[in-house]
Amino acid sequence: MRTKHNNRLGWLFASPYLLYGLIFFLIPLGWSFYLSITDWNLIAPVFHHVGFENFIKALQSPGVHAAFIVTFKFMIVFVPMVIASSLIVALVVHGLPRFKGLFLIGFFLPYLASGVVSSFIVKGFLSYNSPVNTFLRSSFGLDVNWLGTPFSALLVVSIIMAWKFTGYYALILTSGFESISKEIYEAAAIDGVNGWQRFWRITLPLLYPALFTTLILSIGVTFGIFTEVYQLTGGGPNFATNTWQMEIYKQAFQNLSAGYASAVALIASVVTFISIFIIRKLLEMWGKRNGWT
Repeated sequence: MRTKHNNRLGWLFASPYLLYGLIFFLIPLGWSFYLSITDWNLIAPVFHHVGFENFIKALQSPGVHAAFIVTFKFMIVFVPMVIASSLIVALVVHGLPRFKGLFLIGFFLPYLASGVVSSFIVKGFLSYNSPVNTFLRSSFGLDVNWLGTPFSALLVVSIIMAWKFTGYYALILTSGFESISKEIYEAAAIDGVNGWQRFWRITLPLLYPALFTTLILSIGVTFGIFTEVYQLTGGGPNFATNTWQMEIYKQAFQNLSAGYASAVALIASVVTFISIFIIRKLLEMWGKRNGWT
């Protein structure tokens, strides 16, 4: 009787999360599967089943191909940038004698800022008549179209995303630094270990769990970039910043092809899951090979 009572109590406490998962995950997922085999245009009350036609069309679409490639381009640019900046912030905060929490809150605030507002500010800052571009034209004769070329557009979005997530990841890395005992460093100093050896042989292995977490989180972010791209580039120029979320939005709300957009969303989910799974396994193998796990 006691066991049954505990089981019921456990289900009772878990019920809010289970209900949340049912309403906001399982039901939408099932509905998305259903829509992906239809030609629903988001407006008409009547639609027809088309089988796997949407999936075949999506796999042949230049927009989907671009989304796949652009995601990994963002990963190559954004992930090293945000990890490096987070490490620097974490190291600086960790070395402070006091008020560490205050500084961490300051760096964390951009994460709470609206992506729409941040994008509008950056768009104005990089506009043709902005003080920055006016100075570059008058002083150096440079006329830079920051959002008009593939590389610069991708770089600008990556910088904004790195600025936004640096404080968040720095919190995780700072907790990792704080968990390393100072006695280990003192013993290493007695043994004559230099700065590089201390970082590679002591800091990095002990920081690996926190670093692993931030790497996986930052990689996951690249598969969900939307707001900044939508506000700044609209996926352009020439599909250079056309992310998965941007492609889904275009098909669903601009082209009114909800069935096709659902197929793209499901393909994006599979690609995201497989990519993160492979990258996670590679990171785990790297950690084990160096004896960090």
